[in-house]
Parts: sequence; structure tokens; C-alpha cells
Amino acid sequence: FNGMTSDEQLYFTRAMLESGEQIDLSAISGVKCDKHSTGGVGDKTSLVVGPLAAACGVKMAKMSGRGLGHTGGTLDKLESIPNFKIEQTKENFFKQVNEIGLAIIGQTANITPADKLLYSLRDVTGTVDSIPLIASSIMSKKLASGADHIVLDVKVGKGAFMKNVEMAEKLAKAMVEIGRLANRDTVATLTDMSEPLGCAVGNALEVEEAINTLKGKGPKDFTDLCIALTNEILLVCNIAKTEEEAMSMTIDAINSGKGLEKFKQMVAYQNGDINVIDDYSLFNVSKNTVEVVYEDDDAYVSEIDALKVGESAMLLGAGRETKESKIDMGVGIVLNKKVGDFVKSGDVLATLYVNEKNVNEAIDMLSSAYVMTNEKVEPIKKIIEVIR
Repeated sequence: FNGMTSDEQLYFTRAMLESGEQIDLSAISGVKCDKHSTGGVGDKTSLVVGPLAAACGVKMAKMSGRGLGHTGGTLDKLESIPNFKIEQTKENFFKQVNEIGLAIIGQTANITPADKLLYSLRDVTGTVDSIPLIASSIMSKKLASGADHIVLDVKVGKGAFMKNVEMAEKLAKAMVEIGRLANRDTVATLTDMSEPLGCAVGNALEVEEAINTLKGKGPKDFTDLCIALTNEILLVCNIAKTEEEAMSMTIDAINSGKGLEKFKQMVAYQNGDINVIDDYSLFNVSKNTVEVVYEDDDAYVSEIDALKVGESAMLLGAGRETKESKIDMGVGIVLNKKVGDFVKSGDVLATLYVNEKNVNEAIDMLSSAYVMTNEKVEPIKKIIEVIR
């Protein structure tokens, strides 16, 4: 892989891993798995996949991060739940995962400090895009987090870090190989991020969509991806022996409400207000909305530029331009039309939830994200490839 053998990548990963603390999860009983996404627009999968996997018997001890760029990270999204506490002591973290099988907390340990230093060096040496260095950076943190099994969601497309399938595939294979050599069962999925995932983009709006998905009422593309990722977790952890068994267990976790119950338990354990699960008004989403209306001839949506949608949301305040930027939890975008949908003149393409920040610029950016065609278009298939 671009100048590094598999063994060299492993040694480099281990060097970064050993530069800081490593989390010992042996105090947690059962099969432990970590899920990582390379990020994207509307990517709130951890909020659904974690509870579903936990409902099926996997221990999901997840340390997550904040967002920088288009939209918030998983922690930012969870903090849109009133009083939700992302900082936990190690003892409470282990106790929570042992008792309910699920926790998503902020990273408290000093994990892979060498990676942070090397990233600054990569920035000035033009090696940020180096596949071996990206793979080692991600895997050093995953190995340091202590899980026995790792599922990686590698996004590819306009709204992702990896813009083309060939490069994303190289990255996925490099990470799976590092995992194999480090004796961790690792699987990677390549998933499409050319259009936003689901319909909601923005912190509180995305948590609402995640809860709806756990209730069996989520957008099809997002629901299908969450099911597929949960299936991969069940298979790599040997909870399910076949794809059919994994699918059956995952669907049951949704239909029975067990996945939703795990989410509710996590919110309760981490001091959040569980009433949000049935009363979305508690999310404090902005009451000010603007609709982007289609005014041309009837057509099909052929493309929605995920990057432009993400930038539109960031203009409204849903993301961070710098680490110090403050996020507005209540703003964002809900896409009323996705790729493949038929649109009539006068239909609403999207609804923006706004405060006073950059409203006109955000509308212009979002409007330019939509590309229309007269010919029928198939919806985008999210899973491109699975690398085991």
C-alpha cells in the first residue's frame, strides 16, 4: 500500500498505539465490539446500530468523538438530549456496559498521542491522503479502545473523506489487514456518501431520526444501512452463524422494541431525559423553518451533492468551522426528496430549521445541491462492498 508493507503498517500502528494509554475492557463480560465510521453527512448510525447490537447480546463499549466540519459528531448529537452526560468515570462506563450492554462516551484516556503529533506533520508534508497513514491512524485508536471485534464503515463519495471507490477500498483492505495481524476480528463495509444518509442533517434532528428508525419508522436508506451494519457486528462476533440468522435477529430487535429500549436505557444511565423518546419537542429544535420549493418542470432527483448539503447545515450553525466553534443543536435540514424521487412543480425539496445565522446563503447552497433529470432514476444503493 503506497510504500508500506502490511507488516510495516502493523508496526507503525503499534508504535502509535503504545505511545499512550490502552483501554482494558476485561472488566466487561461477554463479546465486545467497536464500530467506527469515517464520517459523512447525516451519519447517525451509531445511535441505531449500538442499541440494536446490544439488544442482540453484543457489548458495545464505544468511545466517540466530536464533529469538525459539516455537522456534529456522535457526542454532539447525543448532547442535544437534555442533560445527557458524555463524560463518565471508567468504573461507571464498565458498570453501564456490563448491565445494559451499551455506552457511548467521550474519550477520557490519553489514547495515541503520537497520532495527533504525526497528523500535524502529515498536514505540512502533504501526506494527509496517504492510505497507510490513514489506516494506521484509525486502527491505532480502535486497537487502543480494547474491543475484541471491530466493524468499520468506510464512507465514499462527495460527502466523505474518500471520494472514489478505489481509494476507499484500499483503505478498507489496509485496515482489515491491520486488524487481522493484530488478532482482532475486523470487517469493513464500503458505503455510499454521494447523497446524505437518511433525511435529517443537524444534531437534534438526527437524533429524532435515529429514534424513529429504532421505532421502525426511519428512512429506507438509513434503516437498510443500520440493519446491514448490525448484521456484520453479529456475524463478526459469532452471535449469529449465518447472514439469515443475523438478519432475523436484527429485524426482531427493531420490531420487538428491544433496540429502542436499549437506547432508552443508555439515555437514562447517562442522565439524559428519557421523555425525548416520545416527546420530540424536548429537543428544542428551532421553530423557524424555511422551505426550499421546486419551481421547474416535473422531474426526477438524479443527484443530491452531500458536501453542499453538509456545508449548508454548517452555515446554519449545525457544524464546527474550528474546534472552538459553538454548535447550534436546534438547526439543520430535513430532505423531503431523495435521489430517485419524482418531483412536481411546487413540491418541497427540503425544509431548513434556522435561527438567524446565514439563512440566505444556506438556502442557496442547498438549492444548488439538487440535480434533476427527466429520466427515471433508481435510489442509491448504500452498501457498495463488504471486506472481511
